[in-house]
Parts: sequence; C-alpha cells; structure tokens
Amino acid sequence: MKPHYQAPTAAFIAASWVAMFVGALTYVVGLWNAAMLLNEKGYYFTILMYGLFSAVSLQKSVRDKLEGIPVTGIYFGLCWLSVGISLLLLGVGLWNASLSNSEKGFYAMGFLLSLFGAVAVQKNIRDLAVIRRLHPDQAEYELPDQQS
Repeated sequence: MKPHYQAPTAAFIAASWVAMFVGALTYVVGLWNAAMLLNEKGYYFTILMYGLFSAVSLQKSVRDKLEGIPVTGIYFGLCWLSVGISLLLLGVGLWNASLSNSEKGFYAMGFLLSLFGAVAVQKNIRDLAVIRRLHPDQAEYELPDQQS
C-alpha cells in the first residue's frame, strides 16, 4: 500500500519558517547582547548549529525509513545520539553558566523553538518535493485534491 501524501498548508509552512527564524534569531541576538566571553558565545552558537543539523538529519532519516529508503542503523543511531548530545551540551552549559534563570530559560526556549522549526521546515520541503514528483502536471500552488 502506498502512503498518502498531503501538501502542507501555506499557514503551516509559514508557521514553520517563522518558528525556525524566531527561535534562532532570538537565541543569536541573546548571545550577541550577552555579557559573556567570546569563547562562551562561540560554544552556545556551535551548539545551536549542531542541534539544528542533527535534528534535521534525524527527521530526514526517519522519513527515509518510512519511505523505504535504506538508512543504516549506525547512521540512524548517530542521528539520535547527536540530538541528545546537543541537548545535553546546552543543558550542561546553561546549568553551569553564571546567568539568571530567566536568561537560561530564554536560551533553552530559543534553542528548542529553532529545532522544532527546522524539523518542520525540512518536513514541509520534503512533502512538497514528493508531491511535485508524484503530480508534476499540477501548478505549484495547487493541492493534489484540487484537480479540476
């Protein structure tokens, strides 16, 4: 049985991009304005980049497995491990940081929002690519169920 693909709505696509950019932008602006050493800022920025990449890679691996595209067990495990490590590194960094609790929460929420947004953006891109491949005759703005 073939899986059924439905195009994401424009509202969900927009919300996904907004979530990713708002999360990442607030996190980075918070780092820019933070009264911490440059190496600390670099640590938190690197964790953000690592987290975004690992979350998107995990989502892609999960999707590949669902679509029958081979994914090795070691790569799938490394994706999960990378997401866990990025969360652990952020948690340990914030736990030991000399920041107020509100600042720690700010960074944690910005980080998690940007990871969620990146996964949702990647899912939308993948959904639209599959739909375009399955229905090449339709205009980009049409959904598969709106054929005339």
